Amino acid sequence: MTSNFYRVVFAVIAIVLSGSAKASLEIVITGGLDSGRPIAIVPFTFNGATIPSQRLDEIISADLMRSGKFSPLPSIKMPQRPASSGQIDYAAWAREGVEAIVVGNITESGIDRYTVTFELIDVQKGSNGLNKQMLNAGKLVLSQDHVLDSRETTITGSQFRQYGHRISDIVYEKLTGERGAFLTKIAYVLVNNDTEFAHQLIVADYDGANEQVLLRSKEPLMSPTWSPDGTKLAYVTFEKRQAQIYIQDIYTGRRTMLSSTPGINGAPVWSPDGRRMAMVLSKDGNPEIYIMDIASKALTRVTNHRAIDTEPSWSPDGKELLFSSERGGNPQLYSVNLLTNKTRRITFEGEMNLAGSFTADGKSVVMVNRTRGLYNIAKLDLQTRFLQVLTRTTLDESPSVAPNGSMIIYSTMHGSTQVLALVSMDGRFKARLPAVEGAVKSPSWSPYL
Repeated sequence: MTSNFYRVVFAVIAIVLSGSAKASLEIVITGGLDSGRPIAIVPFTFNGATIPSQRLDEIISADLMRSGKFSPLPSIKMPQRPASSGQIDYAAWAREGVEAIVVGNITESGIDRYTVTFELIDVQKGSNGLNKQMLNAGKLVLSQDHVLDSRETTITGSQFRQYGHRISDIVYEKLTGERGAFLTKIAYVLVNNDTEFAHQLIVADYDGANEQVLLRSKEPLMSPTWSPDGTKLAYVTFEKRQAQIYIQDIYTGRRTMLSSTPGINGAPVWSPDGRRMAMVLSKDGNPEIYIMDIASKALTRVTNHRAIDTEPSWSPDGKELLFSSERGGNPQLYSVNLLTNKTRRITFEGEMNLAGSFTADGKSVVMVNRTRGLYNIAKLDLQTRFLQVLTRTTLDESPSVAPNGSMIIYSTMHGSTQVLALVSMDGRFKARLPAVEGAVKSPSWSPYL
């Protein structure tokens, strides 16, 4: 049992798969397109000579669809192509069942300069407000209650994708009351045995675009994790033929060694305040959970048990650590109170539960659940104790939750290749993010940026 626990949890021996170093990910939708709220992102009207290479409506539609909460209306089914709220035929959109519409204009305003104007419209309020008037500066005008948001911004040609994600965040928050997480990034490891540097640490937009290679190594790289301010990554490297934990600044590339004790140095994870790092060390014999003060490198031992304790994860308030342990027989999730040092078992369902992490609100735990020999991503509601299995893919591992709790990215097998996949927190939307070639694993979702 212990050997299996090492295999599943630590993955110390890297999975060897062939492929090129090209890391670009391409999202392939696998389920949940029609289960969300019906909305429409109308293609933006363009005024100018140089047409942008990226379309804002496509970026926004894809973002909102991937959240699992929305079902954007295909362009071919749109009853009209308005550019502003004043051009909308509300009855026509209501017949299509659309709840909200995004309309906008792009105007070329200079060399590589574009002014983008958009409005988010509530269709029902728009329908009701056609005959509703209000007094403004002594004049009767139509009510603007149906305009949920409207903005104007000037951007460059290279900023279209970024601004599209920004609009998606605005729309998501206005319609759900929750903050959007489309302007975030992911870190992951690309494995490619056909090149001299077979292992790469990569950062990309949450949807796999704009990838940036932070590190190339001949030896395995593992367990990237973001600092709370989103400027650094901690990870495990075997570059010197020994597990070591490093911190790397994403913007300057500067690396600092954090831990290189004899034996295992693994599973680093930042505290919510960014001052401490939880990790797994075996310097005293058995793999145990430790907390290191990053500034002083002073260590505090958290667990002390003959069983393997690993995969620490902080509670949102920083008062608890969730971790995996086989102390009860098969691996399950436990929580230790850092003030009282009292430990309690969290999971009981299934054959084993691994790689647990709290959602941002602290109300649920996301994990890898094994039931009838299948490893899948699951969510446990801590109040109701209801365990929901979210995926049906093969050998799922390393789940990482978006900062707003709407999506989970994880590693899985597709055929004989290791890929990344997305699943919405309610399990409705599913997608794969395979690299063009190679194996991708150990994803980590950034905080808000």
